[in-house]
Amino acid sequence: MTTRTNTNLDKFKQAISEHALEEGFDVVGFTRPNNIGRAGQHLKDFLDRGQHGTMAWLEDRASERAHPNKLWPDARSVIALGVNYGPDIDPLAVLSENNRAAISVYASRKDYHDVIKKRLKTVARWIHQSTDADVKVFIDTAPLMEKPLSAAAGLGWQGKHTNLVSREFGSWLFLGFILTTLELPPDEAHTDRCGDCQKCLDICPTRAFPSPYQLDARRCISYLTIEYKGHIPEEFREPMGNRIYGCDDCLAVCPWNKFAQQGKMAALAPRDEITAPYLAQLARLDDTAFRKLFTGTPIKRTGRDRFVRNVMIAIGNSGNPDLLTEVEPRLSDPSAVVRAMAVWAFGKLAPIDVIQKKKQKACAEESDQAVLDEWQVLDR
Repeated sequence: MTTRTNTNLDKFKQAISEHALEEGFDVVGFTRPNNIGRAGQHLKDFLDRGQHGTMAWLEDRASERAHPNKLWPDARSVIALGVNYGPDIDPLAVLSENNRAAISVYASRKDYHDVIKKRLKTVARWIHQSTDADVKVFIDTAPLMEKPLSAAAGLGWQGKHTNLVSREFGSWLFLGFILTTLELPPDEAHTDRCGDCQKCLDICPTRAFPSPYQLDARRCISYLTIEYKGHIPEEFREPMGNRIYGCDDCLAVCPWNKFAQQGKMAALAPRDEITAPYLAQLARLDDTAFRKLFTGTPIKRTGRDRFVRNVMIAIGNSGNPDLLTEVEPRLSDPSAVVRAMAVWAFGKLAPIDVIQKKKQKACAEESDQAVLDEWQVLDR
């Protein structure tokens, strides 16, 4: 393969793209490992400001993220591949249904890591068999700056919300990568087409964007509901609404979604039972039921306790006192993070006399200080 001419390499690029499309990918682009511009410096600034919150894994391998060849020195080309997962409904519509839960579009289906990695390996194996070039596949869990690499490969551009935006698929692309020792001609990087629009910034319920192209993850509902293991700070609880796993607001509002299409890969079709499920049903989940319901989905990795913690907040925001019957059992839940948010929800929905009656006994039996603190502020 090392003797191939540029013309032959261009033809082989086309063959790779055709093979990837046959495997179910919707878009393919090519770049070099060092074509990420100032993304490494932006990552350093993000980490220096502490805006990554408790996601220590971002800091631990920051050098590799900023310089992909530190991850694999022999890599000469990056093949960026995208799978469209566009929804067939408006993700913002469920936010007005106070008895139901809003779950991020990507999570209401089979875990994309499992689905896409198999297809990446198939394409990579074909490249190796065709050229003897070495290949490695990566999807999400590796320390690669996926969005800058995808933009460099021409798949789209990073919008003001820092996510990738595609002219063809809007906000809805799962990303995967093949790194190879084969030196393929790079594609042109995509230009930024956000213009003066800042709808993604304006819609954010928790004001997680200090400025365009800058995210403070500590204020992001996706971070708070998925990554953050502690007690949700009070200032974010009401803005969370009924969002219990992730948040699609900044993605869904993007005007480029007018060109988006519904995802076609059957293996990534949304599951009906976890598309806008009822909060009451989710509040009753123990660990076994949680694992059974969410097996094979991204939600499972968060664990039952954090998930039900989020459900309690959504119930507290529902304004529906009928859901008190789902809150009360959680006041004595084995998990302190669940109990604390159950107390908060109880305070939102229960009459003051019921709160006072419950509070004295609960405080006498409670050993966790954070839960006690939630009880203490209820009747003030």
